Amino acid sequence: MLFITMFCYLFFYTGRHNFGWATKAMREDLGISYTFIGWISFAMLIGYSLGQFINGNLADRFNPKYLVPIGAYLSIACNLGISFTHSPYIILVLWFLNGYFQSMAWAPGGKIIANWFKTEEQNKAFGLYTMAAGFSSAVTFGISIYITSLHLDWRMLFRLPVLLLFISATVFLIFIKASPVPLERKSKGFDFAAIKKSYSEVLGHKKFRLVCLSFGLESMARYGLIFWVPVHFLGDNWKEDPSLIWVTFLLPLGMAFGAFSFGQLSTTLFKSNYKSIFIGMLVCCGLSFLLFFMHNANLVVIGFLLIACGFFVYGPQANFWALCPQIMGRERTGTAIGTMNMCGYLFAALGEPLLGYIIEKTGNTKFLFLVISIICLLSASIMYLIKEER
Repeated sequence: MLFITMFCYLFFYTGRHNFGWATKAMREDLGISYTFIGWISFAMLIGYSLGQFINGNLADRFNPKYLVPIGAYLSIACNLGISFTHSPYIILVLWFLNGYFQSMAWAPGGKIIANWFKTEEQNKAFGLYTMAAGFSSAVTFGISIYITSLHLDWRMLFRLPVLLLFISATVFLIFIKASPVPLERKSKGFDFAAIKKSYSEVLGHKKFRLVCLSFGLESMARYGLIFWVPVHFLGDNWKEDPSLIWVTFLLPLGMAFGAFSFGQLSTTLFKSNYKSIFIGMLVCCGLSFLLFFMHNANLVVIGFLLIACGFFVYGPQANFWALCPQIMGRERTGTAIGTMNMCGYLFAALGEPLLGYIIEKTGNTKFLFLVISIICLLSASIMYLIKEER
């Protein structure tokens, strides 16, 4: 069941990480600013954040087998809608809705994993699950880079990649089993008292709130890299030197390997999810700072820094997800994952227009690496304080 869930999520990002690759051509075609592009990305992340808050609890109450494919099919519809419109405001609305529909997968998938694995196995399981998300970024980057290199219209970035999502969601719907034992029907309708109790327990837990704050900053750094690194390397001369865009593929590749590795490192080397997260974010802070000064270095250096940055910015996510059932218990796993992811995407959403504004004002995309370095340092500092309190 883990591998079926991973297979489905492997192609989920084809419905949202494609946007950064369409940004430059979309901006030129529709005559919009980078700041407005940042607000479009903000809208998607807010939709995703809102959806996580809602769908995490739904995963605890209803069969996650159906939530995931429903979200996938509706996300595909939004992508196709964007590919046919010429209005930036319609794109903003559809991208917001797409964010909500994309949010219907992660927490339900995490609930399935929590149902199938014991506590001592969850770090490894969530590491593999997070690795699938990392490879999903790599798959989307690879497809998007290929489409871009063929000089196809930017609208094709919203039509072709999501075909893989349609296939994987259908496979998931047919073969997945949400739990090794039959799921109990919690109620015939919405039990608002039970829902209120779930959120009260999760939001009222001080340590969990601090972990969510650190996760929010980690997500802001991660999405800042995912969204703006393609913009940085899609300069005026990329057509003369296509290697400039292919090197960006190393960023999500590093993320994928980081997710799997940190799931193992937290139990074998660091002996703690808290320490693992702290070290990962601190190292990413240093790497981002180096990228700020070395963004024009040779491709070997840039490639190494990008893959290492991806490894350390995304790897700790496996530890964050494992903390959800460990802090809040298995019964609150869906609500905890949804709440944490809501916090993460809320912070990521706030970061997009901020980075767009900074790039617009400075006239240089290299400043995104400096801002991300500061964000990573803040995330690491919070985890250090939590680690010291334990």
